[in-house]
Amino acid sequence: MTAASAPPSVPPAEDRTLSLYQLLDPEVLANPYPLYHKLRSQDPVHWDPFLHAWVVTRYADVVHVLHQYSANRTPTPEQLSALNLSALNPIAEVMVRQMLFLDPPDHTRLRTLASAAFTPRRVEQLRSHIQDVMDTLLDAVVSKGSMDVIADFAGPAPAIVTAELLGVPAADHAKLKEWSQDFAEMLGNFQHNPDRFSRVLRSVENLCGYFRSAMREQTSHPREGLVQAMMSAEIEGTRFTEEEIIANLIVTMVGGLETTTNLIGNGVLTLLRHPAEFDRLRADLSLIPSAVEELLRYESPSQHTARLAPADVELGGKSIRKRQAVIAVMAAGNRDPERFPEPDVLDIARKSNQHLAFGWAAHFCFGAALARLEGQIAFKAILRRLPELRLNARGPLVWRHNLGLRGLTSLPVEFAASDPASDPKRN
Repeated sequence: MTAASAPPSVPPAEDRTLSLYQLLDPEVLANPYPLYHKLRSQDPVHWDPFLHAWVVTRYADVVHVLHQYSANRTPTPEQLSALNLSALNPIAEVMVRQMLFLDPPDHTRLRTLASAAFTPRRVEQLRSHIQDVMDTLLDAVVSKGSMDVIADFAGPAPAIVTAELLGVPAADHAKLKEWSQDFAEMLGNFQHNPDRFSRVLRSVENLCGYFRSAMREQTSHPREGLVQAMMSAEIEGTRFTEEEIIANLIVTMVGGLETTTNLIGNGVLTLLRHPAEFDRLRADLSLIPSAVEELLRYESPSQHTARLAPADVELGGKSIRKRQAVIAVMAAGNRDPERFPEPDVLDIARKSNQHLAFGWAAHFCFGAALARLEGQIAFKAILRRLPELRLNARGPLVWRHNLGLRGLTSLPVEFAASDPASDPKRN
């Protein structure tokens, strides 16, 4: 659905040396950072013939692209119909209304309205509820001495919290999570997956129907949350249309669920792989805020995003034509030694950690404050309630086949079992 989607064919071997196409290899996907290092060192503004896009990997260049290039890269239903791809129109009709894919002034209007609804006060109000949600999930597993971090904790916790934030029933969190993962296929991938299309389309239709029903119900029975806030948000006489509300509720929900699930899962794995830093954090919980920032930098939940060149421009000595696709690899920028000393070293007390995990400039993730809060509460709960935490080596770890939204399919762990009813470290 983006300018970098649906590659026509597999490139010859000699073209693949620096291609992001290699992320389709499970071994490269498990550790993409050597590929990013090679790109950044050998050709930091690289023409990728497989993706038919430029790939940018230096921190300063990624910041420049995110700040200056166009986010308006989603084909319209009319353009898709002209290409005999009208089956994709229901997805395009949603995506062309989402802030993620808009430039000013449309982006500015929607962002201002959404920010008025998504306030720091509302996020802070959720703090105690987030704690309760995470403690309840851990209560269900602490006596067992083992769990799947993704299925038992990192997946459901953000889904429940996001349902509360939206103002829809928390009992719906499982289906919202399932639909969210399907929609994320359109946000995080550049490979062509025709076998997944019908499922993605069905989930988009389900999400649209779900939020349309929620809006109708809240017209007569309002409840606090983002649905109601977006319905009533007004700035200088401007309001959301119904279709804009639905589209941006979807992207807000997907961003909140996928980013936070991956932050927690990737973060736990990273700490387990760095026992000295894990012990350091366990000994000093005041480091949790800086540890969350370092985990976001080190294993970014969002790895890359695409933009379009706003005009014929030059970047890194390369001539880029107007409207050519440019893939900004935030995860590569987050490992740039020109910006971060010893970038491949995990340092939970790292200073000056202005990473790119939440994007940059106008499209900086406006849900970042909530993701950070959820991450901080999650890691504190895990550190306090799961002593002797270790990987359960039942087999190789598998990363989700989403090349842009980096996360594990599962993360089995073991720990010293305890009785939740008598756990003094709860809360």
